[in-house]
Amino acid sequence: MAVNVAVVRETSSNERRVALTPEVAKKLKGKGATVLVQSGAGQPASFPDASYKDADVVADAAATLSRADVLFKVQPPTLEEIAQLREGSVVVSLLQPHLAPERTRALRDRKITAFAMELLPRTTRAQAMDVLSSQAGVAGYKAVLIAAEASPKFFPMLTTAAGTIRPSKVLIVGAGVAGLQAIATARRLGAQVEGFDVRPETKEQIESLGAKFLDLGVSAAGSGGYARELTAEEREQQQKALAEHLKGIDVVVTTAAVPGRKAPRIITAGMVEGMKPGAVIVDIAAETGGNVEGSEAGKTITTANGVTVIGPVNLAASAPIHASEMYSRNLFNFIELSLKDGALTLDWDDELIAKTCLTHAGEIRHEPTRQAVDGA
Repeated sequence: MAVNVAVVRETSSNERRVALTPEVAKKLKGKGATVLVQSGAGQPASFPDASYKDADVVADAAATLSRADVLFKVQPPTLEEIAQLREGSVVVSLLQPHLAPERTRALRDRKITAFAMELLPRTTRAQAMDVLSSQAGVAGYKAVLIAAEASPKFFPMLTTAAGTIRPSKVLIVGAGVAGLQAIATARRLGAQVEGFDVRPETKEQIESLGAKFLDLGVSAAGSGGYARELTAEEREQQQKALAEHLKGIDVVVTTAAVPGRKAPRIITAGMVEGMKPGAVIVDIAAETGGNVEGSEAGKTITTANGVTVIGPVNLAASAPIHASEMYSRNLFNFIELSLKDGALTLDWDDELIAKTCLTHAGEIRHEPTRQAVDGA
């Protein structure tokens, strides 16, 4: 019997993405799967029901969930949605297990096989499935556009009859996927761009995009492509040098993140106070605690010295067509590992499947989450 792969409309506020696009519906059908789409699921991302020619459009969420063997989601399923899924069904989504132990318990107790895409190993083979990277790229791009709109200055150098206008000085903090996309976007807009990251291996990547690498004399190379936490002495050295440098910067975009943990604090209130009036900071990490002291998720704050601090939320959802297309392809590439002739067979010897699994058969498979849930 063909497996039913389903998608429902996202219910989180400001979420416009959809986890299954018409393009991927066609691919799934070609693999022998049956595709179920809740009516209106793709509408916020500009994919009307009529565009899902290779799917069965189902009237409501409850009817879709009750028939689903595999559920694709962007935001984690709600407790109500989990309760409507059949026992033994599969969920593929961003699940944020570190934030909601009650959700993980519900998935476990419902005997749902849940794959948390943020747990996907960061290997070459996994790149086509890496939702964190694909969505971070959107966020980096959008953050720079927000900064350019908010800045009282032009980004590029302009030669006019009224004289020459110097380009804005832009600093991108963090050179992961979001940071590198932010650097590339700021460069395209004509700004004078610097990139800063405590991982020395990012220097070549930053410079390859035409930006200058800001060396503050601190290295914090970690594992898995992420930075380790700085020691107290390293942090003091970094902050002193960064505070001085920020005095001449027009725009800062901060992108530093540690998956599953609070965002590292990089820019202090004192540093912000030292910046010049009219400077703009966009803190992508505001949702997870913020790289900038005083930034607030979903708010724009103007400090007493005239610095604008913006804490955008869910930036990927602000470009829902392309963000959905990339996200949906990521999920398809992941589920394709287990899909053959319309049937789903999970190979637990495959590290991508085993290490991405959060819950299965009434157990929490991800050990750090299991310890956190049992201790909660």
